[in-house]
Amino acid sequence: MHFDVWLPTANPFATPEFLAAVARETEARGVHRIWVGEHLVVFDQYTSHYPYAPDGRMPIPPGAGLLEPFTTLSFLAAVTQDARLGTAMCLLPQRNPVYTAKEVATVDWLSAGRVDVGVGVGWLREEFAVAGVEWDRRGARTDDYLGVLKALWCDDPSSFSGTFYELPECRFHPKPVQDPHPPIHIGGESDAALRRAARLGQGWHTFNRPPADLPPVLGRLDALLAEYGRRRADLEITVCPYFQPLDPSATEAYAEAGADAVAALLFAASAEDVPAAFDLLEPCRERAAAL
Repeated sequence: MHFDVWLPTANPFATPEFLAAVARETEARGVHRIWVGEHLVVFDQYTSHYPYAPDGRMPIPPGAGLLEPFTTLSFLAAVTQDARLGTAMCLLPQRNPVYTAKEVATVDWLSAGRVDVGVGVGWLREEFAVAGVEWDRRGARTDDYLGVLKALWCDDPSSFSGTFYELPECRFHPKPVQDPHPPIHIGGESDAALRRAARLGQGWHTFNRPPADLPPVLGRLDALLAEYGRRRADLEITVCPYFQPLDPSATEAYAEAGADAVAALLFAASAEDVPAAFDLLEPCRERAAAL
């Protein structure tokens, strides 16, 4: 079983020194992958419901915001050699897909093929308004944009025609190092997210789900995969416990429930705190490595 870390990148603590310290500990301890999230902006007041907290509010303090994910992964690529680097989640439907394809390909090129692309449809309607993107049909827009990414990464020349995007024939280089393209991990808990993972993904990434809740949803995923002539082995199942308890026994329970990787939330407020934060996770990493 892989052991990953999910890295909050909110200011003021996500300094260059902090990121470099996380990279050093990740490499030294044999952690498989670093995941980072995305939010373009945050709001003091919003009506959207954050799906991973009982009060529906995103746990981010006033005056804080997240670093841009692909810029952050590029920084991490420069200070790591082995760890994989992923987005959990890139909010693809509120982005330009051609620029996103270029950012992913660039980081994959600079990291010698270590990028995982986690994609979500988003939950914060107000953020879509800031980005100038329609909220409705964002799932269908995501599917179109995934088609654009794959066309640019895999085809030469590249073109795509969809409901939400027309890509005229063009040349896109450099291609990603990974063949045929960096793995796409679909994030989300809805049936639509599961269906998207079954149809288009190389992984499914779930948040804040205890081990006992995993087998039923994986049964549903198995049924969807079968509809598309695929099977569970075609996907990597990653669980971020988020605010669920995580200890060695829970790590083993996630593996027994069907997870291929567990992504532990890394709690550290400064570069000096990073080694101790990894120390707390080390028993879980050791248990995962033994499974």
